Amino acid sequence: QLRLEESGGGLVQAGGSLKLTCSASEGVSSLSTMGWYRQAPGKQRELVATVTGHTTRNYADSVKGRFTISRTTNWRTVSLQMNSLKPEDIAVYYCNYTRLSVDSWGQGTQVTVSS
Repeated sequence: QLRLEESGGGLVQAGGSLKLTCSASEGVSSLSTMGWYRQAPGKQRELVATVTGHTTRNYADSVKGRFTISRTTNWRTVSLQMNSLKPEDIAVYYCNYTRLSVDSWGQGTQVTVSS
């Protein structure tokens, strides 16, 4: 079973940066989609950013221009560079892998932004 391992969460001041990384435990399809979702306290999980292959990227409006998603050439690792962080970015961030009937989630990593 595919496992996703996340790293990079933490505490940062408003305006600061963090980078999240997620690696798949085995080889994955180049046609798959990997990305990040987040869930703030009391709210539903929402899309942050996804990438299909290497170049098809999708961002939530709230993070456009601040966050950048990228993927390694073997498609197994996806990173989310988060700049200009705001208190409203506080959430648990989850990595996701999707391809056909496979839909896997990481355990989540906490991002906290102090104002």
